[in-house]
Amino acid sequence: MSEERFGEFVLVRRHGDGHVAELALDRPKAMNAVSSEMARSIGAACTALGEDRDVRVVVLTSTHERAFCVGADLKERNSFSDAELVRQRPVARGAYIGVLELPVPTVAAVHGFALGGGFELALACDVIVADRTAVVGLPEVSVGVIPGGGGTQLLPRRVGAGRAAELIFSARRVEAAEARELGLVDVLVDEGRDREEALALGERIGANSPVGLRAAKRALRLGQGLDLRAGLEVEDAAWRAVAFSGDRAEGVAAFNEKRKPQWPGE
Repeated sequence: MSEERFGEFVLVRRHGDGHVAELALDRPKAMNAVSSEMARSIGAACTALGEDRDVRVVVLTSTHERAFCVGADLKERNSFSDAELVRQRPVARGAYIGVLELPVPTVAAVHGFALGGGFELALACDVIVADRTAVVGLPEVSVGVIPGGGGTQLLPRRVGAGRAAELIFSARRVEAAEARELGLVDVLVDEGRDREEALALGERIGANSPVGLRAAKRALRLGQGLDLRAGLEVEDAAWRAVAFSGDRAEGVAAFNEKRKPQWPGE
């Protein structure tokens, strides 16, 4: 396993053959509250991972024992003038958009508090694995703002408009069992096993065709919100992008020869 640090608060670990990258939020003294510096580091790490053709899946984790991420750094925000808040907005958005626009599958490993911007980072991932200590929610209206890291758009796509409205308007926190029942998280695991299970899922994902994974994610993301006919056209374009690839040829050959594929990644 190799490690690379982005600023003070973000650590990227490459597991095994490097196909699984772990993006670890590492600001334990503040329960991973996202400061401007941390937001820049998340964005920079995502840019680097998105450009790395060896990476097939990214797993978003936390080094804090009791929290995934408690959201924006409100102590920092409290010191801002209006002009400073305006200037900081693109920096903050860069972190959430960075995770959301990663071209490979993403898995969040959530334990403890994942609130506000912390839950939005998880919502930006394709799959959320949570342990039984997880508490999630978007409480922004309780402090006079709204979810601004994608929450008002990502949550209704996950759980439907009415349920998202209830959760956002009430600002309530949701514990792990109910979160799984409502679809706020996808996989519920025993306490302390969220990172292990998310990385294991990452390994399973990462064993597949890198060309296929990127195309499948593109089809899933671009097809959201479209009518069926338009969505099928998105799917067809993604299929055409992989149908004549080296990965497709290798995958079919490996299947017929009953061996593990050696993906060329092109």
